[in-house]
Amino acid sequence: MDVIDSPKYGSIIYHPSILPRHRGASAINWTLIMGDKKAGFSVFWADDGLDTGPILLQKSCDVEPNDTVDALYNRFLFPEGIKAMVEAVQLIADGKAPRIPQPEEGATYEGIQKKENAEISWDQSAEVLHNWIRGHDKVPGAWTEINGQMVTFYGSSLLKSSVPSGEPLEIKGATKPGLVTKNGLVLFGNDGKALMVRNLQFEDGRMIPASQYFSAGETSVLELTAEEVKVAGTIKVIWAGILSNVPVIEDSTDFFKSGASSMDVVRLVEEIRQKCGGLQLQNEDVYLATKFEDFIQKVVRKLRGEESEEELVVDYVSKEVNEMTVKMPYQCFINGQFTDADDGKTYDTINPTDGSIICKVSYASLVDVDKAVAAAKDAFENGEWGRMNARERGRLMYRLADLLEENQEELATIEALDSGAVYTLALKTHIGMSVQTFRYFAGWCDKIQGSTIPINQARPNRNLTFTKKEPLGVCAIIIPWNYPLMMLAWKSAACLAAGNTLVLKPAQVTPLTALKFAELSVKAGFPKGVINIIPGSGGIAGQRLSEHPDIRKLGFTGSTAIGKQIMKSCAVSNLKKVSLELGGKSPLIIFNDCELDKAVRMGMGAVFFNKGENCIAAGRLFVEEAIHDEFVTRVVEEIKKMKIGDPLDRSTDHGPQNHKAHLEKLLQYCEAGVKEGATLVYGGRQVQRPGFFMEPTVFTDVEDHMYLAKEESFGPIMVISKFQNGDIDGVLQRANNTEYGLASGVFTRDINKAMYVSEKLEAGTVFVNTYNKTDVAAPFGGVKQSGFGKDLGEEALNEYLKTKTVTLEY
Repeated sequence: MDVIDSPKYGSIIYHPSILPRHRGASAINWTLIMGDKKAGFSVFWADDGLDTGPILLQKSCDVEPNDTVDALYNRFLFPEGIKAMVEAVQLIADGKAPRIPQPEEGATYEGIQKKENAEISWDQSAEVLHNWIRGHDKVPGAWTEINGQMVTFYGSSLLKSSVPSGEPLEIKGATKPGLVTKNGLVLFGNDGKALMVRNLQFEDGRMIPASQYFSAGETSVLELTAEEVKVAGTIKVIWAGILSNVPVIEDSTDFFKSGASSMDVVRLVEEIRQKCGGLQLQNEDVYLATKFEDFIQKVVRKLRGEESEEELVVDYVSKEVNEMTVKMPYQCFINGQFTDADDGKTYDTINPTDGSIICKVSYASLVDVDKAVAAAKDAFENGEWGRMNARERGRLMYRLADLLEENQEELATIEALDSGAVYTLALKTHIGMSVQTFRYFAGWCDKIQGSTIPINQARPNRNLTFTKKEPLGVCAIIIPWNYPLMMLAWKSAACLAAGNTLVLKPAQVTPLTALKFAELSVKAGFPKGVINIIPGSGGIAGQRLSEHPDIRKLGFTGSTAIGKQIMKSCAVSNLKKVSLELGGKSPLIIFNDCELDKAVRMGMGAVFFNKGENCIAAGRLFVEEAIHDEFVTRVVEEIKKMKIGDPLDRSTDHGPQNHKAHLEKLLQYCEAGVKEGATLVYGGRQVQRPGFFMEPTVFTDVEDHMYLAKEESFGPIMVISKFQNGDIDGVLQRANNTEYGLASGVFTRDINKAMYVSEKLEAGTVFVNTYNKTDVAAPFGGVKQSGFGKDLGEEALNEYLKTKTVTLEY
């Protein structure tokens, strides 16, 4: 490249605006104030007017509704500006740099840097007020008069959800008082719509979260430990280096009143990061604590982890139950925040034990789905998550597993309330296996690797070919209602370990543990946007996820019919990757040479485990003729010993079905079996007590053509068919005569028979002399119309990775 010097080539200038509409130092501020949908920058040739010379090149970006100057700089103007200057220099060096004259028409030079010009005029729409505040964000700050003093607003966003409750605040000139809420200060435009500001600054320079307007100064003063005193001493030296004009840094020393500028804020934050063990502060932290003593208190709270918890605002529904206070989030979780649905809609989630309403849950709209996907996409492409190394990702997942374990009693209680799971089972399996799953996949994070491949090397060239395993991007996960938290863990742990971000839709009837999981993910330190939870219906939220063009993978567990619809939508939209775990009619073959006590016990577990709401439940038992009658008799004897009742009672064996519609379906299933001629040996009725309880049920004499033999019940219904003594191939043919192939089982003492049968059974999993024995390290998934793809084990990672082949010549 030729050396570029000014006399020969002239000077070029980078300007943060798309000229000529806004000129001057405040151009981007005016872009926001005017509500422009496009922002960008220009590189132009300098002339006598500096910013009126010919344009060399321009780049633009979309302006998001809540962008500020800082947001635009960080996302686009700074990184893309550097690239553009390099490109401009190269164009000049190549003699290809254009000189496009700027039109004078429409050019403005409005001043914005003076504080007196930034006062808010209230008789305007909410959107105009929002644009005015965000356009003045940081410098010089949009202000108004409250209680006789100037108050400056920062961090504005349009409020699209319903207005939260709060304490009224009179504002001079405003036609309607503001509302101080737990999330910030709500303001109203003359069109009845609202906006919210996050921070307030007073005339003395003190800045506070707007939510603390009426409680400012009530925070207790922390007593520092010896180690924290050392950190404070280090920070005092940093302050002294920046505020060189101040003889001594006192507790009352104010950073900005002592002459510090915005550039000094950056220096302070970076020096503290460098000299205080990597402590991460934000520029905003300095503005919120300008006096030295307040700043040290904020730093110590950060070090102790208090600040990170305060950033998440959770509006809980609390219940005193199971000898504890259970606190349940109920809103959508999008981009690291709990928020109402965009249209304010909610629905009731029901306790199946008594049919009572637990709480109202946000009902996600299409707008909410799109917001969640956008947040996940931004977190993957631009956020900290996409830059994080694999071991750090694993550390966060280990921390999340620890938090799940620390809160296991509360999570198991919520699971019992929301899904009807027996508490002891929820504690061991629903929650226990979720913890194990996250720990297992946390260990995989830094072990995902490609391979080198020897390829044919044509002389004289030499070639190197290797593969890389890369994350897919934004993944959607749709889970069922039978194991709400465990199904979340099975899919999301592998998804996150692979480096993706996710949007998860829990089942409409069981959203509460997923939302509690979201809260714990923030405490674990997951960056905003990595995990998003959107409760609501499959027809709206689920369908939108399957169609969304920005989603690269969808993992689904549910019915075969819905799985087929999802697959069609995924194919038509953008051919996104899909994994499906669908229906089952798992056969369990019990031979007369089995250990009968174990076969009875395990056979009952194969059907009645988790109230029969189990994807791998034995949908049909084939019992060899010689032991058939004794097997049935002993099963009925054991059923009569089962305690049906409150899932929170530690002695309960059998809780309520998940929801009313499912109970009604099971009762109809039993009626169909009786009508077709199967023998109802036990049960088949609803238990006469409040809630959605069903008696454990046993059918015999079930023939292959019957409805009971073909269709999955997904409930506590044991379907038994007899087969002739010694007819191994015959019973195998009957067992495989189904379109499903999720799981299967065989009980026999004959190892040769066991191996032969396990080889011939058409299923993703075969249990031999056991049942329901899944493990986080063992791949799980079906064949035929039970779906494809794997959860758990190393194979699950491949569902959330893509392979890139790289070939180079050297």
